[in-house]
Amino acid sequence: MNRIDKTFSELKASGDKALICFLTGGDPDFAATENLVCKAFESGADIIEIGVPFSDPLADGPTIQAASFRALEADASVRGIFDCVRSIRKRCDQPIVLMTYYNPVQKYGVANFATDAAGAGADGVIMVDLPVEEASDWKTAADSAGLATIFLLAPTSTKERIALTAKMASGFIYCVSRTGVTGAQASVPTDLKSLVDTIKSASDLPVVIGFGISKPEHVRQVTEFADGAVVGSALVKIVADSADSAAAIEKASKFVRTLKEGTEKRK
Repeated sequence: MNRIDKTFSELKASGDKALICFLTGGDPDFAATENLVCKAFESGADIIEIGVPFSDPLADGPTIQAASFRALEADASVRGIFDCVRSIRKRCDQPIVLMTYYNPVQKYGVANFATDAAGAGADGVIMVDLPVEEASDWKTAADSAGLATIFLLAPTSTKERIALTAKMASGFIYCVSRTGVTGAQASVPTDLKSLVDTIKSASDLPVVIGFGISKPEHVRQVTEFADGAVVGSALVKIVADSADSAAAIEKASKFVRTLKEGTEKRK
């Protein structure tokens, strides 16, 4: 069983919801990423998304854009991401998802990317700008490698696209909380539940919510009706604002622990 499926199955059995944390790979360097990921898992993260740095990140807000730039300036690469995941796997066995854009995958080679990602120890891939209607080649390669293909759905998604996504997706479905790019927000949109309910009526996969989820109260709010919450920009900002890697790890781990409290079984 894929680690993602196993984790959601265990969470469902315990009555908890998933905390999914995003970190940019190679920011500020790959040694720091490895330690941040493992410490986040120790602190309660159920799944980690590792962002593959890309020069033209269409869906990322300023915080993650800046992190990608720092990583690229430090010579981060797709092969470096795979090596980092391989190192993490020597220490941690929880689910790892790579979040990327199609350009680096196409450049690397679609089948080669899937094979090497799985070989390094990744469990799934999110390609932010790959439409589900054009994903058949990737889906074939990912299925062959044993990788989950995780698609995004948004408030603007039609019922037809939701149905097609439900048919093609595996692992979980990532529900974008709002239109626009990533970035910490002060509040969560109030109409998310109806979107999640629509997605759940079309799919048995877990549905998680991301984009703008930045506080423990946000996590608790969305996991009242979704299967998990994704926190990215707020965590990446901690890394950026810390004096060094040791400080970043300490601050990030404390933040993850507070976030995890929002996913625990309601008493």
